[in-house]
Amino acid sequence: MRYYLYLTAFTTGAVIMVVEILGAKMLSPFVGTSHFVWTAQIAVTLVALACGYYAGGWLADRARRLDGIYWAIAAAGAYLGVTLKLVEPVAFWCLEFNLPLSAVGGSVGRLTAVGTLGSFAGTMLIGYVMIPFLANPVAMYATTLALLILCAAYFSFTPRRSAMTLPLVAGVTLGLIAMPELIGKSRPTRLVERFRGNSHFGQLQVLDRLDGSCRYYLNDNLIQNTYAPETRQSVSTFTYMLSGLARAYTTNLHEILCIGLGVGIVPSEFARAGARVDVVEINPAVVPVAQRFFDFDPARVNLFLGDGRHYLNRCNRQYDTVILDAFLGDSSPSHLMTREAFASIRRVLRPGGTLVINSFADPNPGQDFFAASLKKTLLAVFPGVRMHSNSDGAIFFLATDRPNPEFVRPPDFSGVHPDVRFPTERAFSNLVDVPPDHGLVLTDDFNPIEFYDAHHRENIRRELARTAQAL
Repeated sequence: MRYYLYLTAFTTGAVIMVVEILGAKMLSPFVGTSHFVWTAQIAVTLVALACGYYAGGWLADRARRLDGIYWAIAAAGAYLGVTLKLVEPVAFWCLEFNLPLSAVGGSVGRLTAVGTLGSFAGTMLIGYVMIPFLANPVAMYATTLALLILCAAYFSFTPRRSAMTLPLVAGVTLGLIAMPELIGKSRPTRLVERFRGNSHFGQLQVLDRLDGSCRYYLNDNLIQNTYAPETRQSVSTFTYMLSGLARAYTTNLHEILCIGLGVGIVPSEFARAGARVDVVEINPAVVPVAQRFFDFDPARVNLFLGDGRHYLNRCNRQYDTVILDAFLGDSSPSHLMTREAFASIRRVLRPGGTLVINSFADPNPGQDFFAASLKKTLLAVFPGVRMHSNSDGAIFFLATDRPNPEFVRPPDFSGVHPDVRFPTERAFSNLVDVPPDHGLVLTDDFNPIEFYDAHHRENIRRELARTAQAL
């Protein structure tokens, strides 16, 4: 039994880390991956561990048999199985809450050490095996089954067991074996799911309307782009704004850098026009999806898989424009929105070159901290900054070395899909501004944007999640 206890400590230690990391991954489609989410996840895990240690120590002083430990582990496994069906309804219900406020001897030494080794193994397992190759519910199901098998083995070999032990554990195990079928069932929809897959940066989905007129690309339940397969055109305003603003404000467009592939629509448009296009994409799982469902041809661009900041730090090329369209669900990675990051971008721009940024920001007084901070940070590096808004939550920043940026050529709307031509034209003409003193210069050392802009980001994620849910 000593060695079986070591196995138990190792297994439960691994499960703790799997549940902690996978729990945050399963919540990310609904509440995102901000530091608030990870703070809550880690805090709840630590509180649960503290309570478990205290209760376990109290019981250990009074128990004469190990059965209680394994019944507790079996109950934990059964509870994990139940949570698989509760995540979505509970998470949507919790969208109504404010995110920052909702987060809140020798033998023992050897067992703790073995449990810690298990935690290390669980961390490696979830990071390098489960998340890349298994859907989140399947990974949690496998974790649940591991706990129940551990308990079933104990009760099978212990010399003293009650008559109900094996039937009860077997019943729970059989119920969980049927769980994958339940996991695969989804609510009725007016769409056809063409693809669903996991990745290091969230769940990827491709959905089609029943009539085939429109295709949606979702990352963690948030719509990232829409596409008309028949005409091979985007049906999202932002794609036309990114390419259109670069053309309108930049004299020459021979060499382009796109930080963020999306599904390849913007880089492909530049490539079709004859430009040399370099693309940096951090999520390799996006590339085959873009190829298969959105007519992206990697041979027409130079694709680099990695982090945009890392690429900029090593880059020795010069570009006419840089398109910054990197998103993790509902917001851009904060390390790409600092003074140092923008200085790296300006270093790789030719004289007269432009930086175009896609962002969600609110320019209204009292809600404009992020917009004002981004403008103030850009002005610390670039002499000229302009802001265009689509009046629907998106703001497109244009930065250049010209103090007063103006169009060098009129916008061309001939290639815009009819469904979004009017909002695209409106966004080009809708210039907005915010007082820079309403924000602060964001740096690598001090970038509290997630904290101060939390309310606005919550609203954006809430609306995007509800839109996806209504499809």
